[in-house]
Amino acid sequence: LTKVIKFYHTHTLSPLLCRSVSADATTDAFKNNITLFTRILDRLLDGYDNRLRPGLGGELVVSELNGLPLEYTIDVFFRQSWKDERLKFEGPMNILRLNNLMASKIWTPDTFFHNGKKSVAHNMTMPNKLLRIQDDGTLLYTMRLTVHAECPMHLEDFPMDFHSCPLKFGSYAYTTTEVTYTWTKNASNSVVVEEESSRLNQYDLLGQTVGNETIRSSTGEYTVMTAHFHLKRKIGYFVIQTYLPCIMTVILSQVSFWLNRESVPARTVFGVTTVLTMTTLSISARNSLPKVAYATAMDWFIAVCYAFVFSALIEFATVNYFTKRGWAWDGKSVVNDKVIIINHLPACFVLFRWGGVWIRWIDMVTVR
Repeated sequence: LTKVIKFYHTHTLSPLLCRSVSADATTDAFKNNITLFTRILDRLLDGYDNRLRPGLGGELVVSELNGLPLEYTIDVFFRQSWKDERLKFEGPMNILRLNNLMASKIWTPDTFFHNGKKSVAHNMTMPNKLLRIQDDGTLLYTMRLTVHAECPMHLEDFPMDFHSCPLKFGSYAYTTTEVTYTWTKNASNSVVVEEESSRLNQYDLLGQTVGNETIRSSTGEYTVMTAHFHLKRKIGYFVIQTYLPCIMTVILSQVSFWLNRESVPARTVFGVTTVLTMTTLSISARNSLPKVAYATAMDWFIAVCYAFVFSALIEFATVNYFTKRGWAWDGKSVVNDKVIIINHLPACFVLFRWGGVWIRWIDMVTVR
């Protein structure tokens, strides 16, 4: 029994002792890394003045922009990269991965959006910002923004129109002699749009292009980076909501001429109803557009449809007036073949009539 007890203690307590020693060593190493990490940060910020830009007299390189366009309110993962010689460090790690608290203690670019009406930085559940510092002083600063930007639109061809919506950004205070913005990657890779985000309800995203320009103001010259998103409007919605109803209304206005000439109330209802329908369609189509001072392609289409419908109503009134003044054809009597030229009828009457209806009406006119 004594031997068994000793054997039990020997083989159960030894692993526990090894685990305890290993855990203590891991804890000590972890504490040492934390202490070293803290010392590196304290040394970086010792004497650091975040009011001064890095490398006084040098250049600042701002890298890529990744955007997700939605109409022209866009969610942007905005990434900037620059080098600050004052933040070089030596240690067991090559990159320090930090959050927004460190970003508030160092110098960061004063980038703003030139054509932005309103920009919002996401702060739930914490500020959506990322900061990485490499051992050579290169920084990567990423944030998530929602930008409401202006997009100049020319709607003469609406709804078959194309647009190029720009996103312009640059430094607010530093001129080109102090801060210069460049795209880190080539033109095709500097702006990346996710495939799921390019599926818009009203537009097709044809692509995007990037560039840069220099603007001059009373305070100096500034570098402006530009990204253009090329959009094409989808016409399916307008075909269903406007074009097809207008076409059907015009066809309906012509059906009244196949009714009996004596059915004045029925023809009048057809004419008035179609005119009111076209008026309603034109108003509803216009309400979906910005208030512009020129006519769009849809406006011209609706105007032509309205002219057809209105002329049908006026023509019936004209025909009814002239046929009731003379002899009306009963459908059986034979009338001498004569050509009747009526010069006093409106030109629109002759323009929009079908051959069969016109000939029958001629037969109903009193021949003199």
